[in-house]
Amino acid sequence: MHPVHHKVQGGDYLLEEISCEAVFTPEDRTDEHRMISNTARQFISREIHPYRKQIEAGDFAFVAEKMKQAGELGLLGHSIPEAYGGLGLDKISKGIVGEALGNASGYSVAHSNHTCIATLPITYFGTKDQKQKYLPKLASGEYIGAYCLTEPDAGSDALSAKTTAVLNEKGTHYLLNGTKIYITNAAFSDTFIVYAKVDGEKFTAFIVERGFKGLSIGPEEDKMGIKGSSTCSVILEDCEVPAENKLGEVGKGHLIALNVLNLGRFNLGFATTGAAKHGFQLALKHTTERRQFGRSIADFNATKEKLAHMAARIYSTESLLYRTAGHIESVLGSYGDSQDHPAIAKAMNEHNLESAICKITGSETLDAIVDETLQLHGGAGFIKDYPIEQAYRDSRINRIFEGTNEINRLLIPRAFFKKIAGKERDTQAIMEKAEHSLKNSAFMKSEGPLEKLKEAVALFKDFFLVSAGTAYRKYGDQLHEEQETLMRLADLAIHIYQSESAVLRTLKAIHQSDEEAELKTQLAYTVVENSAVEVQKNVSFLFSSLLNGEERTTSLRQAAALLSRYHWEDTITRNRAIADAMIEQTHYIS
Repeated sequence: MHPVHHKVQGGDYLLEEISCEAVFTPEDRTDEHRMISNTARQFISREIHPYRKQIEAGDFAFVAEKMKQAGELGLLGHSIPEAYGGLGLDKISKGIVGEALGNASGYSVAHSNHTCIATLPITYFGTKDQKQKYLPKLASGEYIGAYCLTEPDAGSDALSAKTTAVLNEKGTHYLLNGTKIYITNAAFSDTFIVYAKVDGEKFTAFIVERGFKGLSIGPEEDKMGIKGSSTCSVILEDCEVPAENKLGEVGKGHLIALNVLNLGRFNLGFATTGAAKHGFQLALKHTTERRQFGRSIADFNATKEKLAHMAARIYSTESLLYRTAGHIESVLGSYGDSQDHPAIAKAMNEHNLESAICKITGSETLDAIVDETLQLHGGAGFIKDYPIEQAYRDSRINRIFEGTNEINRLLIPRAFFKKIAGKERDTQAIMEKAEHSLKNSAFMKSEGPLEKLKEAVALFKDFFLVSAGTAYRKYGDQLHEEQETLMRLADLAIHIYQSESAVLRTLKAIHQSDEEAELKTQLAYTVVENSAVEVQKNVSFLFSSLLNGEERTTSLRQAAALLSRYHWEDTITRNRAIADAMIEQTHYIS
């Protein structure tokens, strides 16, 4: 199933206008997409939610049992080719399942970890023998997988790992020595994707089975949240790994580790958005049921403003996630059973910038939703009997998982600069065009559906390009050391992607006479309006630190004047209407 045929290259959205026909939206889901989503949702509601307290208490045997049950339903094998016992579904389905499972706390973490970073290294980089041996068992749940990258002295700098692998004299086994920490699913996993340096130098991946001599599992970590997922150290002491279990080429483990993490980040964005929708539903339920001063909390306009901003944030995140799913499927969809590992690695890396945005936006949206939902619960939100208390604790890890949000932010502008350096484009001309556009933005006139929103997105892009060009002119090759500047450029890129994705989705809905087109339009206006505030904040920082004298003063005034046009008179009325639509349905709709 490959419903996406267009190809948009990674980072293109920062350099050019993208048409709504070039993006995949939630409304474009097929019947098969909806079927796998319903299967996942029913499984979670019937088999996981009723046992929340048991899972939270750390009953990992129960979690493993439920994962095997999920395997029987095909929920572990959606990304594994049919030839190896999976369903062979597209990357959109992968995201859909991740979203559907995202509201199940520790179970969600265990499940997603298994289906993504613990299985995909074999799916994409394994030999045919390795695939035939392991993938059917991973798809069915007979085997549960784990991913072992982090070490005591190697976190964000994963390639500084100290775990070693030495081939024995007979050439039959590698002896692995080292310790991996914070390993999800460690207590009950059967396979471990382990990264070690062959002869202490060549970073390489291995498939290690639980029963291999020399592997042991450390004690369970006592975590703040996601207590239903196992987290332990994996200790390797002369661990004997058959030579045929080397995964990929010696010294090329980084191609597996870093590229699989791109899909992990993409998947985490979906999972956290599923959790955010659940948190929003808790907010709607509590505020409509809880009464103060003779009426429900939801009737108060201050509550409605919170609910509207929460809904708009989910809308923009959901829009960019499905858009990215379409982009990734368009470049990776044909590699289901390929042995062309360099081409696979390149395809996985094509949308690394967008995947980082998925991870950042999804995790920060979830944090914002559960924080506001707990606030709307008042004192009750601090009590363990209310699900929001656990959701609040569980959400925090997601800004650390799959590379911290800070590391992912630094990745975004670096990927952009690498992209334009490698393109046959006149970079100077691109920057000059953006500068010219900014100078003439005051004369722009908009017509047609959502033209003001498209105009705003175009302006955001001009600000990004001018800021990026100015930063490069000032710092040159030392720009990588200017992390404060890079972080603000990343935030601009994120808000552009969020707002453009929401606008393109809404335009598509209008063209297709979507019955929720009016609500989507209201949501898109709130998304762009909120993005304009953040864009101004980041542009003000960048212009203040990159420019001097009269140029600095003039540019700051111009930015404030241009961005002030995207704050509309009907903001209060619009946001109340958004909130009323959500309250009426008692769950997120778009």
